[in-house]
Amino acid sequence: MHTQTPVTRAGRSVKVASVAGLALLAGLLSGGGSAADESPGPVSLAAACGTEKSDVAAVAAAVALSVDVPDSGEVDRPVQPGPVSFGLTLSRADLAALLPEGAEAVVSRAALKVKVAQNGESAEASWELNAPSTPLPADGDVTLVHSGEVPYVTFGSAGDVDFSLGEFTVELRSATAAPEESAPPLATVTCRLKEGENGHVATTHVTAPGGIEPSSSPGTPATPADGAAGGKDKDITVEPAAADEDDPDWCPVEPPVGDVDGSEAPQPPPGAPVKETNLPGVFMCANALGLANVQKLNGAMIINDPDAPALISVMSTKRTTNRKASEEGGLYTRIDSIATLDLPDAESTFLTFGFQPVTAKVSFENGPMTISIGSVNPGTGKVDFSTVYFQQSLRLHDVRINGTPLDVGDNCRTSKPFKVVLDGGDSYKNVALGGVLEGEVDIPAFTGCGSGGEDLNPLFTASISGPGNRVFMNQAPTCNPANPTRSYCPPPLPELPGTKPST
Repeated sequence: MHTQTPVTRAGRSVKVASVAGLALLAGLLSGGGSAADESPGPVSLAAACGTEKSDVAAVAAAVALSVDVPDSGEVDRPVQPGPVSFGLTLSRADLAALLPEGAEAVVSRAALKVKVAQNGESAEASWELNAPSTPLPADGDVTLVHSGEVPYVTFGSAGDVDFSLGEFTVELRSATAAPEESAPPLATVTCRLKEGENGHVATTHVTAPGGIEPSSSPGTPATPADGAAGGKDKDITVEPAAADEDDPDWCPVEPPVGDVDGSEAPQPPPGAPVKETNLPGVFMCANALGLANVQKLNGAMIINDPDAPALISVMSTKRTTNRKASEEGGLYTRIDSIATLDLPDAESTFLTFGFQPVTAKVSFENGPMTISIGSVNPGTGKVDFSTVYFQQSLRLHDVRINGTPLDVGDNCRTSKPFKVVLDGGDSYKNVALGGVLEGEVDIPAFTGCGSGGEDLNPLFTASISGPGNRVFMNQAPTCNPANPTRSYCPPPLPELPGTKPST
């Protein structure tokens, strides 16, 4: 039995039912997306903060840290925590003492020192997060909500892993300064957790390759007796590797361009203001394979060629959107990435009316893909949605019926771009780890089909156009060419959806 009952396959042979299947071939290959494993919600901690000019324990602060960490990982394969949401709450009076007189709003950057401990060894990961402009009220408390994606961690041995927060610093900058200005921060606040706070954030379990457990169960993660971070370099690796000029071109695609469009992602419910921050992003690439069901002709076909797949170009974390939890509404966090997929013309043979062999080529025009991940779950902070959205048009040409050319003209295409929205549900991971996405496509009517006065638009519209065309995509983990040894380079191939038996 296949996991996707509308899809049927026998080995590598797939019955391609119609031009509609061909039309879905390339443009529906979306890239990343995201939804990590569930976490119990934000960790609440108490901290004491100060500046170089004051006692570090002079200011009391409240911390709310939320991060999704996979339940399990494998030795020598990157484990990707995140995305991360980090809220720091200070009183307006304490902020007034740190900032110049008359400051009405600030932007901030948080640098968190996170201890990663396993089998008595530990290393330190640096999590760099950003908060958009935050207005400063006349009194009361001020919460600075930071977010972002954080580095991979690779483990050289099996065992339980503990992530815990240590010291952190927050730079407060003028909200009116241009992003390119390099003026020093208005204030730099250093914070340490108060006595009695252990800083535990998350736990994951690392197995040997293939999920094999070690012969003896490792002990509870612990910090070395001297308290030093580091341990054996080969056991826990969190620092990015330097790029080698002689390295292969792991991602032979251009970085994506275009504007982020998060309109199809779940939007924040009415309530407190939402803040957006634009970021430079991180270039990555990945492979994805899928199957598309054709509703009208009860058939399906493979999306992308498993033998020579086209790569998805991804710029991860281009924009963050945040809203703090309040009486007006719950916590909202969204991270948008942008991706592109450019495929050559595809060719396939299909059957119309169940017996007539037809061969055709299709050209695809895909708009930029927006990959949105985040949470609209009030107060929990867990990642609970992943959405991929883009617009697509298609053009048909070089059509042959039983070997005889059918002149459809040079501009036989969908009458307008159509919307492609894919949902990751509980299975799709973040942009770095990938996963399965699915959705439905409504193909519009065709126009410009035919030549010599012959109108073939009704034929293609009747046999192809319409709603209910299911799409199933599986994106593999991404390759980060700047850090190939810390990511999945060369980009691996994922399993084709519907080929793995149900358990």
